[in-house]
Amino acid sequence: MSSGAYLSIRDLSVSYGNIKAVKNISFDVMEGEIVTLIGANGAGKSSTLRAISGMLPYTGQIMYKGASLAKIPADKIVGMGIAQVPEGRGIFGSLTVLENLKLATWQRKDKAEVAKDYERVFAIFPRLEERKVQLGGTLSGGEQQMLAVGRALMSRGQMVLLDEPSMGLSPVLVREIFRVIREINASGTTVLLVEQNANMALRTAQRGYVLETGTIVFSGTGDELLHDTRVREAYLGG
Repeated sequence: MSSGAYLSIRDLSVSYGNIKAVKNISFDVMEGEIVTLIGANGAGKSSTLRAISGMLPYTGQIMYKGASLAKIPADKIVGMGIAQVPEGRGIFGSLTVLENLKLATWQRKDKAEVAKDYERVFAIFPRLEERKVQLGGTLSGGEQQMLAVGRALMSRGQMVLLDEPSMGLSPVLVREIFRVIREINASGTTVLLVEQNANMALRTAQRGYVLETGTIVFSGTGDELLHDTRVREAYLGG
């Protein structure tokens, strides 16, 4: 593992049958960073996150805070401090906002801290507090995204994996979600962000990696990638 890396990925490969979605990629995320993976649909971004969170089999090595995640089930990985906000939000539409948030605390024994985390989530997302007894399925798309992020925070994740958080949202809500990502990060949470809105992702992240057909083709600081001619032409509209 690279010295000081919070999350270290080495030679990671993920396959769906004979199709190799991720091909021997390696990268690091340092504690306290926002790191983004950008690329077109099918580039392997979501598969990478799902491997990290224990939802897909893989070959290679995934190390988190110095410990291997190999053969650790997904629920135990959450207990280690990695929370994922999946693409499509994955909230429970038949449960209230409060019940959705409560589900994320089932492994926790620190009840006083859980109460503080409800306050934290409602401070970040006042709309969720206004709608806490409303069913998740009746929320707007933006509110459902807020609930998905809030649920990850309730699990007390020290690292949050965000999969396409801006998908399907209006420009106003996209800006709001990215403001929240920066706020969560400023409070001490490390963030690994998968995002098709490359412009917003690179403006938000300290560092980024560009994936093409399962392979990392460019890497650098967010600013470097934002101003790289090749990245601009391929992902930022010239």
